[in-house]
Amino acid sequence: MLTAIIVAAGCSRRMGFDKLFATIAGKPVIAHSIDAFERTASVSEIIVVAREDRHGEVKEIVRDENFEKVRSIIAGGENRQDSVRAGLSRLSTDAKYVAAHDAARPLITADQIERVFEQCQTHGAAALAEPVKDTIKRAGADLLVTGSVDRHQLYAMQTPQIFERALLEQAYRAVYAENVSVTDEVSAVEELGRKVVLVVNDDFNFKITYPRDLPLAEFLLKQRTKPAPNDRARPSSAPRKALRHGSR
Repeated sequence: MLTAIIVAAGCSRRMGFDKLFATIAGKPVIAHSIDAFERTASVSEIIVVAREDRHGEVKEIVRDENFEKVRSIIAGGENRQDSVRAGLSRLSTDAKYVAAHDAARPLITADQIERVFEQCQTHGAAALAEPVKDTIKRAGADLLVTGSVDRHQLYAMQTPQIFERALLEQAYRAVYAENVSVTDEVSAVEELGRKVVLVVNDDFNFKITYPRDLPLAEFLLKQRTKPAPNDRARPSSAPRKALRHGSR
């Protein structure tokens, strides 16, 4: 059984407003993220971790979108790792695998989730990632360049990140026992010395961070749902040929 923890407890400081409830392609950002896991066959249940003052809106979205896999809507913590830890405390007893996903990544697809889950079942830990394509520079506090970073074998981490339940719970116990701060679950598992396999993503799955990201995400979502162009009309003899072929 795969349980998805959707992390939606951030305060969107860089946006100036709660980006998760901004409307794109007819739905709030968070609704697109939940919908991908709702449509993923391997996902049995969804736990949404959100700010308490937004629980009413999340419940309304779940009702309006007829999401049947959302089992819990719970309060998040001060930091991302606190929110994931809260989600771990609400897992069903029969949950064997856990996926953590940023609600601010509305472009995630069911196919991507299944690909990561497949690798997790083989390796115990897997995460979606994208190769770094840009030239990377180091700079000081004064923004003066101090050096270059070789981008060979560098990857930008994405979500979902999926793990065997026992492994992720062990990793989080270690994080809090050692008072370590982590920004994602891969970092937590690394603290145990365990390896995580990366699933290379060649499709859009960026995190909504700045206002400029919203219209781009809307465009991409609409492109995905746009119907394919109709085939050009066939010659009048084509249907008869198809009929003869089918009657053999």
